[in-house]
Amino acid sequence: MKIKTEQITSRLLSENDIKLYVKRIDLIDKYISGNKWYKLKYNIESAIHNSKKSVLTFGGAYSNHLLATAVIANKYKLKSIGLVRGEKKQNLNPILRLVEQYGMHINYISRRYYRMRDDKNIISNLKKIYGDFYLIPQGGTNNLGVVGAQEILTDLDNQNYICVPVATGGTISGIINTSNTKQKILGFKSIKGDGDLEENIKKYTNYNNWDLIDDYNFGGFAKYDVQLLNFVKNFDLKYSIKLDIIYTSKMMFGLFDLIQKGYFKRKSTILAIHTGGLQGNLGMNERFNLNLPV
Repeated sequence: MKIKTEQITSRLLSENDIKLYVKRIDLIDKYISGNKWYKLKYNIESAIHNSKKSVLTFGGAYSNHLLATAVIANKYKLKSIGLVRGEKKQNLNPILRLVEQYGMHINYISRRYYRMRDDKNIISNLKKIYGDFYLIPQGGTNNLGVVGAQEILTDLDNQNYICVPVATGGTISGIINTSNTKQKILGFKSIKGDGDLEENIKKYTNYNNWDLIDDYNFGGFAKYDVQLLNFVKNFDLKYSIKLDIIYTSKMMFGLFDLIQKGYFKRKSTILAIHTGGLQGNLGMNERFNLNLPV
C-alpha cells in the first residue's frame, strides 16, 4: 500500500528554515481511515484466526472507531456489536446512522458502566449476553493495535520530529517503537487531563524519545473555538488538506504555534501524521451547525 507524503510550504516555515511534511494515512479508506486501519487490521485477523463470528467494542455516540469497526467487520463478514456511552437519542446522528448501515448492532450503556468496560467481570457478563465475541477495546488500543500502528512509520520517514494526535495512546506507542533514537516523537493531546495516558503509553514502549503536549486541546475532547474553526477552513483553502476538528486540527494548530514560538531548531524537518477522522466532522456539523469539511 502506497502512502502519500506531501510537503507543505509557508512564509513561517521558510523564515524559520523548517521543512514540514504531512503523511496522508487519512487517504487509506473513506471510513477505515488513518490510524483506525492500522489499529484494527491485526485485531480483525486475530478474530478470524480464532474462529470468532462477531466483534464487540466501545465508543461514544460520535466515535470514528465504532464506524471503522463496523465497516471493517462488514468487509470480512463478521457481526459487530457497539456499546455506546450515554443515553439513546430519538434520532440517530450521522455517525451512528452509518454504523447501523454497515450492520453494527448498537446498545447504549450508562457512563458509569462504560468506565468499568475493562473489568473482567463486566466482560464475562457481556459474553453471557452477546456470546463468544472478539473484544476490541475503545479506540482499538491493545497489543495488536500497537503492532499495527508500528507500520505507520517506514525507513523513509527520517525526519527529526514526528508529530501525531493522541487520545488513547495506541498510535503514538506504535510510532515510538518504530522510530529511531535520533527522532523526537511529539504527541498532541486531544483530551484534557487524563493522567493515565502517559502510563498507558509506557505499557507498550520502553523508548523515552517522546513527549506529550497538552497546550492545544482547546478545553478537552471535541472542544473548539472560533480560532480553531478558522484554522481548519484556512488550512483546507491554502493546502487542500482537510482536517478533522477533534484530532488532527489541534495537532496542526499546535505545530504551527510552536514553530512561531521557536520551539524547533532551524534546519529541522518535521513529519505530521494525518490520522484521518474526517467523518467526525459530520457529527460536529450536525451538533453545532458548523460548516466543517467532510
